[in-house]
Amino acid sequence: MRRIFGEDKVFTNGLRKKSGVRIVKHKVRIKGRLRLYFQASLLMGILLAVIDFYIINVDWKAGAVLAAFVLLYLLTSLILLSYNRTMLMNELISFATQYGQIQKQLLRDLELPHALLDENGKILWMNKMFETVVHKEKGYHKSITTIFPEITKDKLPGEQDFMELKLSHDENDYHVKLKKIPLKEMVQNSDMLQTDEEYDGYLTAIYLFDETALNFALLENDNQSLVTGLLYIDNYEEALETVEEVRRSLLTAIVERKLNKYFGSLDGIVKKMEKDKFFVIIRKKSLKQLMEKKFDLLEEIKTINIGNEMSLTLSIGIGSDGLSYAQNYEFSKAAIDLALGRGGDQAVVKTPSGVTYYGGKSQQMEKNTRVKARVKAQALRELITTKERVLVMGHRMTDVDSFGASVGIYRAALTLGREAHIVIDDINSTIKPLVDAFMSNAEEEEVIVNHARALELSNAGTVLVVVDVNRPSITECPELLKSCRTIVVLDHHRKGDEVVENATLSYVEPYASSACELVAEILQYIGDGVKIKGSEADCLYAGIMIDTNNFMTKTGVRTFEAAAFLRRNGADVTRVRKMFRDDADDYRAKADTVSRATIYENEYAISVCHSDGVESPTVIGAQAANELLNINGIKASFVFTPYNQMIYISARSIDEVNVQIIMEKLGGGGHMNIAGAQLTDVSVEQAVSRLKETLSKMIQEGEI
Repeated sequence: MRRIFGEDKVFTNGLRKKSGVRIVKHKVRIKGRLRLYFQASLLMGILLAVIDFYIINVDWKAGAVLAAFVLLYLLTSLILLSYNRTMLMNELISFATQYGQIQKQLLRDLELPHALLDENGKILWMNKMFETVVHKEKGYHKSITTIFPEITKDKLPGEQDFMELKLSHDENDYHVKLKKIPLKEMVQNSDMLQTDEEYDGYLTAIYLFDETALNFALLENDNQSLVTGLLYIDNYEEALETVEEVRRSLLTAIVERKLNKYFGSLDGIVKKMEKDKFFVIIRKKSLKQLMEKKFDLLEEIKTINIGNEMSLTLSIGIGSDGLSYAQNYEFSKAAIDLALGRGGDQAVVKTPSGVTYYGGKSQQMEKNTRVKARVKAQALRELITTKERVLVMGHRMTDVDSFGASVGIYRAALTLGREAHIVIDDINSTIKPLVDAFMSNAEEEEVIVNHARALELSNAGTVLVVVDVNRPSITECPELLKSCRTIVVLDHHRKGDEVVENATLSYVEPYASSACELVAEILQYIGDGVKIKGSEADCLYAGIMIDTNNFMTKTGVRTFEAAAFLRRNGADVTRVRKMFRDDADDYRAKADTVSRATIYENEYAISVCHSDGVESPTVIGAQAANELLNINGIKASFVFTPYNQMIYISARSIDEVNVQIIMEKLGGGGHMNIAGAQLTDVSVEQAVSRLKETLSKMIQEGEI
């Protein structure tokens, strides 16, 4: 049996050879259209015979003439069919043989690089173009991975019939398609191979599509797209006040000239919107240059000095890769908000895929004016008075600052005649002395509620106040953010990528020492005659004291003013100090942590706090980090605390290193001098190694 052009031809009574091609000796069965073609003349002859039979009945002479013609026609057709049959079949067989050779040659010469692989990725065959691309000879039968390391065995189409990937080879970009070719049917039809029903062998066809020119064109088009930016001078008014009045216009002119010259060199446009605000348009190619230079404009602007005692600092927000220019502008507004919320003197680039930060090495400048605090206090008052209930929550593992700020908001709500509750699911040993003192003088029984009760109390008439945190994922009860429509955020931590969305009121001031400082200021403006109990004042004062390490770090004029306000309202320094004395085990654990410290790169102290036998190991770790800063020459300290199957990192510095940007590299955040991070699924050794790698990389790139 032979299959030629999809039609079966049965050869009988032997075959004879002629010119190297088998020729049919006797009868051949033909199917389909070819059979109809052969039989057409005979059918026409039969049709003429039937017509002739009818004509004979009408006129026998005419019928006789037609009968002679039909006989001659049939005889001629039979002779031609008999004579041409062998020649026709010979030509068909010859054409099929030559067609296979032509088809093979076409595949070899095809301009598209393609090859065949076995199940393990070994090359079985490749065409000339594929050989040219990979620079291999015709007999190369090694694994495809030796040519393209990206195409590993798991990238081959096993269970799937089709796979695609992109790779680069010899500075060219290729779109690779891998197609599965099952062998089961071919093997079953073979006369030489035998297999079972479960056989699932296959080959893989690989095709390479060169996209180098396309990618280059897309890159050029992308580089020419426009991005928008907003530039704000952080301390314009403050710097201007330090300059003689006659020279103030000169300072402004120099700033504008420097900005125009800088962005003019990048083929950009700068448009002044207000005295200290600018709008910028540049190409994406120029943005990449800015990012490579780490936004050196931030440092250049500080060099302006015409007698001003205070250096100018910039905040830059850039929006890129949006679907439209309007979306880029929205991104730039969000980016500048982040830059300002993180303390200024930095650049933030926001794209749909994420946010990137640059700079942020300067200390946040404290503003002496309390206008903003008064405005926020009045806004909070209006929100509370329009609702029937207030829920206050901080972050997970509530600390002293979080609890103190919650107590302050609780007192404000009671002063305004509203029901108030503090959400804490687990009262840890750190805040227990404060909680006991506070609850002993509480006016209501259900002051502190757990998560379940808080969710029951939340409704359309509830105001949720979030204190000492602006990241939804680490709040005490994230579900509350979804069940409450009116949300207020009061925090002193720098903003990160994750923020509380749709907050009705947000008061995030990185300059503040603590959330308790912000709340203490709000209490002075939220209503007339706010009376704070001594135990409540203790809670707020303790929050400031703990977060400033006994007023040694991140304290400003307003910090002491807030502390003085609390002292006037009954806060007792001695009473607070007694509450936070360490017990013997905690003191030994802290001393042990300090003694285990190692010095990395001669400037960074790193230690591990072991939590065995310690009730609040994270607090001990934070205290040990503060102690390590007392070592001469130490710029920053890092203490790792394994606790509850997580690794907590406490990072501290004085003024030389921004530990916030270091912790952000590890998924955390915080302040320039006080920050932290939480790592999961890693050992202490791995966590320490990650920190050291991060420090080394940031030192090399000049980020710290």
